[in-house]
Amino acid sequence: MMKTPKPWFMILLGVVAAGAVEVSPKAMAQTAPRVEMVGEGTVSSTGDEYGGSLSPDGKTLYFSRSVPPSYFYAMCVSHLDKNGRWGKPEILPFSGQWRDSDPVLSPSGDQMVFVSDRPAAGESESENHFFRIWSSHKTGAGWSEPGLLQVPNIPSEGVYFASLANNGNLYFTALVERNLSLDVFRSRLIAGKYQEPEPLTPFNANGISNIEVFVAPDESYLLLGTFNRPDSLGSSDLYISYNRNGEWSKPKDLGPQINSPARDYSPHVSPDGKYLYFGSERAPEPAKHEGPMTYEEFVRQTRSVLNGLGNIYRVPMSYVFEVAKP
Repeated sequence: MMKTPKPWFMILLGVVAAGAVEVSPKAMAQTAPRVEMVGEGTVSSTGDEYGGSLSPDGKTLYFSRSVPPSYFYAMCVSHLDKNGRWGKPEILPFSGQWRDSDPVLSPSGDQMVFVSDRPAAGESESENHFFRIWSSHKTGAGWSEPGLLQVPNIPSEGVYFASLANNGNLYFTALVERNLSLDVFRSRLIAGKYQEPEPLTPFNANGISNIEVFVAPDESYLLLGTFNRPDSLGSSDLYISYNRNGEWSKPKDLGPQINSPARDYSPHVSPDGKYLYFGSERAPEPAKHEGPMTYEEFVRQTRSVLNGLGNIYRVPMSYVFEVAKP
């Protein structure tokens, strides 16, 4: 049985879920030439999918699927077939029992980090109510059984997303209850051990919800999925920040060519650095009817891929750098 989060945690999840709004035809036209749905009908389905972490050879895609009303999450995998199409997804062998979210591969592809509310060894189900960072390693037999990533003094209110740089430095987002915010942190890997997390202050402020942070392998930039920034287009937007001699620039919204009025979130970059993969709840406006919609028409629309639930998209990183220049 899944554990029940604290009330403030449920409130935050409700705010996150409220971002599913309709997108005008004009906005869809702006994004269509550049933004491409990934695996329509298989990976991107009538359900709720997000993320998109690609293996180094480009033939395996790891992502999340959720059941929005109950906030149950499972991590999935799809393989590219010989015709260049994404195959039927499967749930990863160690997922599907707990709330597991946002698998992110290391730049080398041999380590996966994700967040989960699963109990650690020796814990009972009732002892943990929050997401923590877990890690699995690629072996000759597949992925190892996940273990809790050991980071000292990690915020205990709940972690939402994690990613790794080439040097092993860990970037993650965590809830800071006293500020009602989700903040970005970095934990440096020194001599094989993670150091105490440091908040990355350019991204953090009261009331700002940084749900996701994805760092470039060389730490030259990072991508954010963020709610409540003043320049947001209406829901969670994707932002980019550049590392200038150790100083992070002010986050830049990727603009209406990539973001939509709906929720855009969970950024990942392909190992070759060429594509941004992300989740989006964008959907076209319903067709206008002269009279009331029939029941059959209503069901058909809600069962379409573009029904307002999350799908996975990609856009060239060259275009990201074009619309959000350093």
